Amino acid sequence: MSTDRARTGSSVTLRDVARRAAVHPGTVSRALNEETRALVNQATAQRVIDAAEELGYKPNPIARGLKTNRSYTVGVLIPDLTNPLFPPIVRGIEDRLGEAGYTSLIANTENDPERERADVLALRTRQVDGFIAATARHDHELLAEMAAAGERVVLVNRRLADGSLPAVTGDDREGMRLAVEHITGLGHTRVAHLGGPQELSTGNQRHQGFLDAMRAAGLTPDPELVRFGRAFTEAEGARTCRELLDDGPAFTAILAGNDLMALGCYDVLEERGLLCPADVSVIGFNDMRFANRFNPPLTTVRLPHYEIGVAAADLLLERLQDATAQARQLMLEPTLAVRASTAPAPGS
Repeated sequence: MSTDRARTGSSVTLRDVARRAAVHPGTVSRALNEETRALVNQATAQRVIDAAEELGYKPNPIARGLKTNRSYTVGVLIPDLTNPLFPPIVRGIEDRLGEAGYTSLIANTENDPERERADVLALRTRQVDGFIAATARHDHELLAEMAAAGERVVLVNRRLADGSLPAVTGDDREGMRLAVEHITGLGHTRVAHLGGPQELSTGNQRHQGFLDAMRAAGLTPDPELVRFGRAFTEAEGARTCRELLDDGPAFTAILAGNDLMALGCYDVLEERGLLCPADVSVIGFNDMRFANRFNPPLTTVRLPHYEIGVAAADLLLERLQDATAQARQLMLEPTLAVRASTAPAPGS
Protein backbone atom coordinates (compact mmCIF):
# COMPACT_ATOMS: atom_id res chain seq x y z
CA MET A 1 0.00 0.00 0.00
CA SER A 2 1.30 3.49 -0.84
CA THR A 3 1.65 6.31 1.67
CA ASP A 4 -0.21 8.44 -0.89
CA ARG A 5 -3.42 7.26 0.77
CA ALA A 6 -2.57 9.17 3.94
CA ARG A 7 -1.53 12.25 2.01
CA THR A 8 -4.82 12.49 0.10
CA GLY A 9 -6.78 12.40 3.32
CA SER A 10 -8.16 8.86 2.96
CA SER A 11 -8.68 7.06 6.25
CA VAL A 12 -5.78 4.85 7.27
CA THR A 13 -7.05 2.00 9.41
CA LEU A 14 -5.49 -0.12 12.10
CA ARG A 15 -5.63 -3.06 9.65
CA ASP A 16 -3.56 -1.06 7.15
CA VAL A 17 -0.88 -0.62 9.80
CA ALA A 18 -1.07 -4.33 10.64
CA ARG A 19 -0.50 -5.25 6.99
CA ARG A 20 2.45 -2.85 6.68
CA ALA A 21 4.05 -4.20 9.88
CA ALA A 22 3.11 -7.83 9.05
CA VAL A 23 1.39 -8.39 12.40
CA HIS A 24 -2.10 -9.10 13.70
CA PRO A 25 -4.36 -6.02 14.21
CA GLY A 26 -4.55 -6.86 17.92
CA THR A 27 -0.78 -6.52 18.13
CA VAL A 28 -1.03 -3.06 16.54
CA SER A 29 -3.62 -2.02 19.11
CA ARG A 30 -1.41 -3.16 21.99
CA ALA A 31 1.78 -1.67 20.54
CA LEU A 32 0.24 1.78 19.97
CA ASN A 33 -1.21 1.97 23.47
CA GLU A 34 1.39 2.98 26.08
CA GLU A 35 -0.51 1.11 28.77
CA THR A 36 -0.21 -2.23 26.92
CA ARG A 37 2.98 -1.75 24.89
CA ALA A 38 5.01 -3.82 27.35
CA LEU A 39 2.95 -6.87 26.28
CA VAL A 40 4.52 -6.70 22.80
CA ASN A 41 8.06 -7.66 21.86
CA GLN A 42 10.14 -4.47 21.77
CA ALA A 43 11.31 -4.92 18.17
CA THR A 44 7.76 -5.71 17.00
CA ALA A 45 6.36 -2.69 18.85
CA GLN A 46 8.91 -0.44 17.15
CA ARG A 47 8.04 -1.91 13.76
CA VAL A 48 4.36 -1.13 14.39
CA ILE A 49 5.14 2.42 15.51
CA ASP A 50 7.29 3.00 12.42
CA ALA A 51 4.53 1.64 10.16
CA ALA A 52 1.92 3.87 11.80
CA GLU A 53 4.13 6.94 11.33
CA GLU A 54 4.83 6.02 7.68
CA LEU A 55 1.13 5.74 6.91
CA GLY A 56 0.10 8.76 8.95
CA TYR A 57 -2.18 6.60 11.10
CA LYS A 58 -4.14 8.43 13.80
CA PRO A 59 -6.16 6.30 16.27
CA ASN A 60 -9.88 7.05 16.30
CA PRO A 61 -10.67 7.97 19.92
CA ILE A 62 -14.41 7.44 19.43
CA ALA A 63 -13.93 3.92 18.10
CA ARG A 64 -11.42 3.17 20.84
CA GLY A 65 -13.85 4.49 23.44
CA LEU A 66 -16.65 2.27 22.16
CA LYS A 67 -14.42 -0.79 22.56
CA THR A 68 -13.15 0.11 26.03
CA ASN A 69 -16.20 1.94 27.42
CA ARG A 70 -14.03 5.01 27.93
CA SER A 71 -14.12 8.52 26.51
CA TYR A 72 -10.34 9.03 26.84
CA THR A 73 -10.98 12.48 28.26
CA VAL A 74 -10.11 13.82 31.72
CA GLY A 75 -11.62 16.81 33.51
CA VAL A 76 -9.08 19.20 35.05
CA LEU A 77 -10.47 21.63 37.65
CA ILE A 78 -8.33 24.74 38.18
CA PRO A 79 -9.32 27.45 40.70
CA ASP A 80 -7.71 30.41 38.90
CA LEU A 81 -5.98 30.16 35.54
CA THR A 82 -4.75 33.74 35.86
CA ASN A 83 -2.48 32.58 38.71
CA PRO A 84 0.92 31.91 37.04
CA LEU A 85 1.33 28.85 39.27
CA PHE A 86 -1.18 26.77 37.34
CA PRO A 87 -0.15 26.87 33.64
CA PRO A 88 3.01 24.75 34.16
CA ILE A 89 1.00 22.27 36.25
CA VAL A 90 -1.64 22.04 33.50
CA ARG A 91 1.10 21.65 30.89
CA GLY A 92 2.55 18.70 32.80
CA ILE A 93 -0.91 17.11 33.08
CA GLU A 94 -1.68 17.58 29.39
CA ASP A 95 1.70 16.31 28.19
CA ARG A 96 1.52 13.12 30.27
CA LEU A 97 -2.13 12.39 29.52
CA GLY A 98 -1.53 13.10 25.84
CA GLU A 99 1.23 10.50 25.76
CA ALA A 100 -1.30 7.97 27.09
CA GLY A 101 -3.92 8.94 24.49
CA TYR A 102 -6.13 11.11 26.71
CA THR A 103 -7.44 14.64 26.11
CA SER A 104 -7.69 17.15 28.97
CA LEU A 105 -10.82 19.29 29.36
CA ILE A 106 -9.90 22.34 31.48
CA ALA A 107 -12.45 24.06 33.73
CA ASN A 108 -11.57 27.31 35.48
CA THR A 109 -13.76 27.46 38.61
CA GLU A 110 -12.81 31.00 39.75
CA ASN A 111 -12.63 29.66 43.33
CA ASP A 112 -16.45 29.60 43.31
CA PRO A 113 -17.97 26.41 44.83
CA GLU A 114 -21.20 26.79 42.82
CA ARG A 115 -19.33 27.21 39.56
CA GLU A 116 -17.12 24.25 40.48
CA ARG A 117 -20.19 22.06 40.98
CA ALA A 118 -21.61 23.22 37.63
CA ASP A 119 -18.28 22.48 35.91
CA VAL A 120 -18.18 18.98 37.37
CA LEU A 121 -21.71 18.33 36.13
CA ALA A 122 -20.80 19.59 32.64
CA LEU A 123 -17.73 17.35 32.54
CA ARG A 124 -19.77 14.37 33.72
CA THR A 125 -22.19 14.88 30.82
CA ARG A 126 -19.16 14.59 28.54
CA GLN A 127 -18.42 11.25 30.23
CA VAL A 128 -14.89 12.07 31.32
CA ASP A 129 -13.01 9.06 32.66
CA GLY A 130 -11.69 10.90 35.70
CA PHE A 131 -10.84 14.21 37.31
CA ILE A 132 -7.70 16.03 38.38
CA ALA A 133 -8.63 18.81 40.82
CA ALA A 134 -6.58 21.70 42.17
CA THR A 135 -9.59 23.10 44.04
CA ALA A 136 -9.69 21.04 47.24
CA ARG A 137 -10.56 22.64 50.54
CA HIS A 138 -10.39 20.97 53.96
CA ASP A 139 -14.16 20.62 54.09
CA HIS A 140 -14.93 19.68 50.51
CA GLU A 141 -18.40 18.21 50.17
CA LEU A 142 -18.26 17.91 46.38
CA LEU A 143 -15.07 15.85 46.40
CA ALA A 144 -16.57 13.53 49.02
CA GLU A 145 -19.64 13.08 46.82
CA MET A 146 -17.50 12.35 43.76
CA ALA A 147 -15.42 9.75 45.62
CA ALA A 148 -18.55 8.10 47.03
CA ALA A 149 -19.98 7.90 43.50
CA GLY A 150 -16.91 5.98 42.34
CA GLU A 151 -15.39 8.83 40.33
CA ARG A 152 -11.65 8.58 39.75
CA VAL A 153 -10.27 11.75 41.35
CA VAL A 154 -6.69 12.91 41.93
CA LEU A 155 -5.77 16.14 43.70
CA VAL A 156 -2.94 18.37 42.51
CA ASN A 157 -1.28 21.12 44.56
CA ARG A 158 -3.91 20.37 47.22
CA ARG A 159 -4.55 17.42 49.52
CA LEU A 160 -7.10 16.33 52.08
CA ALA A 161 -6.05 15.99 55.71
CA ASP A 162 -7.33 12.41 55.91
CA GLY A 163 -5.43 11.32 52.78
CA SER A 164 -8.58 9.73 51.37
CA LEU A 165 -7.87 10.87 47.81
CA PRO A 166 -4.59 10.47 45.93
CA ALA A 167 -2.70 13.76 45.74
CA VAL A 168 0.49 15.36 44.46
CA THR A 169 1.82 18.49 46.15
CA GLY A 170 5.08 20.21 46.86
CA ASP A 171 6.44 19.72 50.37
CA ASP A 172 5.08 23.00 51.75
CA ARG A 173 6.44 22.51 55.27
CA GLU A 174 9.92 21.78 53.98
CA GLY A 175 9.73 24.81 51.69
CA MET A 176 8.85 27.06 54.60
CA ARG A 177 11.67 25.54 56.64
CA LEU A 178 14.11 26.52 53.89
CA ALA A 179 12.72 30.07 53.87
CA VAL A 180 12.90 30.48 57.66
CA GLU A 181 16.39 28.97 57.82
CA HIS A 182 17.55 31.45 55.17
CA ILE A 183 16.01 34.55 56.74
CA THR A 184 17.07 33.76 60.33
CA GLY A 185 20.54 32.99 59.02
CA LEU A 186 20.64 36.62 57.88
CA GLY A 187 20.01 37.76 61.46
CA HIS A 188 16.26 38.42 61.26
CA THR A 189 14.33 37.64 64.45
CA ARG A 190 11.18 39.72 63.90
CA VAL A 191 9.73 37.76 61.00
CA ALA A 192 6.16 38.26 59.74
CA HIS A 193 4.13 35.63 57.95
CA LEU A 194 1.40 36.68 55.51
CA GLY A 195 -0.26 33.34 54.85
CA GLY A 196 -2.81 32.11 52.37
CA PRO A 197 -6.33 30.83 53.11
CA GLN A 198 -6.22 28.32 55.94
CA GLU A 199 -9.04 26.22 54.50
CA LEU A 200 -6.64 25.27 51.68
CA SER A 201 -4.00 22.67 52.44
CA THR A 202 -1.28 24.83 50.86
CA GLY A 203 -2.09 27.80 53.10
CA ASN A 204 -2.39 25.66 56.22
CA GLN A 205 0.73 23.58 55.63
CA ARG A 206 2.88 26.63 54.88
CA HIS A 207 1.66 28.32 58.04
CA GLN A 208 2.35 25.24 60.17
CA GLY A 209 5.76 24.95 58.51
CA PHE A 210 6.49 28.57 59.42
CA LEU A 211 5.60 28.01 63.08
CA ASP A 212 7.65 24.79 63.32
CA ALA A 213 10.68 26.31 61.60
CA MET A 214 10.66 29.45 63.77
CA ARG A 215 10.60 27.33 66.92
CA ALA A 216 13.36 25.12 65.54
CA ALA A 217 15.42 28.30 65.04
CA GLY A 218 14.94 29.11 68.73
CA LEU A 219 12.42 31.91 68.06
CA THR A 220 8.89 32.28 69.40
CA PRO A 221 6.46 33.19 66.59
CA ASP A 222 4.65 36.43 67.42
CA PRO A 223 0.89 36.12 66.68
CA GLU A 224 0.86 39.89 66.02
CA LEU A 225 3.12 39.28 63.01
CA VAL A 226 0.81 36.72 61.36
CA ARG A 227 -1.99 37.65 58.95
CA PHE A 228 -4.02 35.49 56.57
CA GLY A 229 -5.20 36.40 53.10
CA ARG A 230 -8.59 35.36 51.77
CA ALA A 231 -6.92 34.24 48.54
CA PHE A 232 -3.41 33.74 47.15
CA THR A 233 -3.53 37.04 45.25
CA GLU A 234 -1.52 40.23 44.89
CA ALA A 235 -4.45 42.22 46.28
CA GLU A 236 -4.61 40.08 49.42
CA GLY A 237 -0.85 40.35 49.87
CA ALA A 238 -1.19 44.13 49.74
CA ARG A 239 -4.17 44.17 52.12
CA THR A 240 -2.49 42.00 54.77
CA CYS A 241 0.78 43.95 54.46
CA ARG A 242 -1.04 47.29 55.00
CA GLU A 243 -2.83 45.80 57.98
CA LEU A 244 0.46 44.64 59.44
CA LEU A 245 2.08 48.07 59.00
CA ASP A 246 -0.97 49.93 60.32
CA ASP A 247 -1.08 47.81 63.48
CA GLY A 248 2.50 48.83 64.25
CA PRO A 249 4.42 45.71 65.42
CA ALA A 250 8.09 45.93 64.44
CA PHE A 251 9.41 43.46 61.86
CA THR A 252 12.31 43.24 59.43
CA ALA A 253 11.21 40.39 57.14
CA ILE A 254 8.05 39.02 55.52
CA LEU A 255 7.48 35.41 54.49
CA ALA A 256 4.56 35.56 52.06
CA GLY A 257 2.12 32.74 51.32
CA ASN A 258 3.07 32.80 47.64
CA ASP A 259 4.79 34.98 45.05
CA LEU A 260 1.66 36.98 44.19
CA MET A 261 1.19 37.92 47.84
CA ALA A 262 4.87 38.88 47.96
CA LEU A 263 4.32 41.14 44.94
CA GLY A 264 1.48 42.83 46.82
CA CYS A 265 3.91 43.47 49.69
CA TYR A 266 6.31 45.15 47.25
CA ASP A 267 3.59 47.62 46.26
CA VAL A 268 2.75 48.52 49.86
CA LEU A 269 6.36 48.84 51.00
CA GLU A 270 6.98 51.27 48.14
CA GLU A 271 3.90 53.36 48.91
CA ARG A 272 5.00 53.57 52.58
CA GLY A 273 8.53 54.67 51.62
CA LEU A 274 10.18 51.43 52.77
CA LEU A 275 12.98 49.79 50.80
CA CYS A 276 13.24 46.10 50.03
CA PRO A 277 15.52 44.60 51.24
CA ALA A 278 17.27 47.47 53.10
CA ASP A 279 14.29 47.99 55.44
CA VAL A 280 12.27 44.81 54.95
CA SER A 281 13.33 41.52 53.34
CA VAL A 282 10.64 39.60 51.46
CA ILE A 283 10.43 35.89 50.56
CA GLY A 284 7.78 34.38 48.28
CA PHE A 285 6.70 30.82 47.57
CA ASN A 286 6.40 28.95 44.23
CA ASP A 287 9.01 30.70 42.03
CA MET A 288 6.38 31.56 39.46
CA ARG A 289 7.42 32.75 36.03
CA PHE A 290 9.06 36.21 36.06
CA ALA A 291 9.71 36.19 39.83
CA ASN A 292 13.34 36.75 38.88
CA ARG A 293 12.23 39.91 37.00
CA PHE A 294 10.57 41.57 40.00
CA ASN A 295 12.25 44.71 41.35
CA PRO A 296 14.14 43.53 43.30
CA PRO A 297 14.28 39.92 42.00
CA LEU A 298 12.34 37.80 44.49
CA THR A 299 13.89 35.26 46.83
CA THR A 300 11.37 32.42 46.81
CA VAL A 301 10.76 28.74 47.46
CA ARG A 302 10.87 26.91 44.15
CA LEU A 303 8.48 24.02 43.47
CA PRO A 304 8.70 21.74 40.39
CA HIS A 305 5.25 22.59 39.06
CA TYR A 306 5.51 20.85 35.68
CA GLU A 307 6.68 17.66 37.41
CA ILE A 308 3.79 17.97 39.90
CA GLY A 309 1.38 17.99 36.95
CA VAL A 310 3.05 14.96 35.36
CA ALA A 311 2.91 13.04 38.65
CA ALA A 312 -0.80 13.87 39.09
CA ALA A 313 -1.53 12.54 35.61
CA ASP A 314 0.40 9.36 36.42
CA LEU A 315 -1.65 8.84 39.58
CA LEU A 316 -4.89 9.23 37.63
CA LEU A 317 -3.71 6.76 34.98
CA GLU A 318 -3.03 4.33 37.84
CA ARG A 319 -6.57 4.82 39.13
CA LEU A 320 -8.03 4.32 35.66
CA GLN A 321 -6.24 0.98 35.42
CA ASP A 322 -7.15 -0.10 38.94
CA ALA A 323 -9.91 1.74 40.82
CA THR A 324 -8.92 -0.08 44.02
CA ALA A 325 -5.33 1.20 43.93
CA GLN A 326 -4.10 2.77 47.16
CA ALA A 327 -4.65 6.53 47.44
CA ARG A 328 -1.00 7.52 47.27
CA GLN A 329 0.18 10.90 48.57
CA LEU A 330 3.22 12.29 46.73
CA MET A 331 5.23 15.30 47.88
CA LEU A 332 7.91 16.73 45.60
CA GLU A 333 10.92 18.42 47.14
CA PRO A 334 11.32 22.21 47.05
CA THR A 335 14.50 24.26 46.76
CA LEU A 336 15.23 27.88 47.64
CA ALA A 337 15.98 30.44 44.92
CA VAL A 338 17.97 33.18 46.69
CA ARG A 339 17.79 36.56 44.96
CA ALA A 340 18.03 40.24 45.84
CA SER A 341 14.86 40.68 47.96
CA THR A 342 16.59 39.35 51.10
CA ALA A 343 19.54 40.87 52.94
CA PRO A 344 21.00 40.90 56.48
CA ALA A 345 18.67 42.36 59.10
CA PRO A 346 19.10 46.12 59.59
CA GLY A 347 21.74 46.72 62.28
CA SER A 348 22.76 43.06 62.48
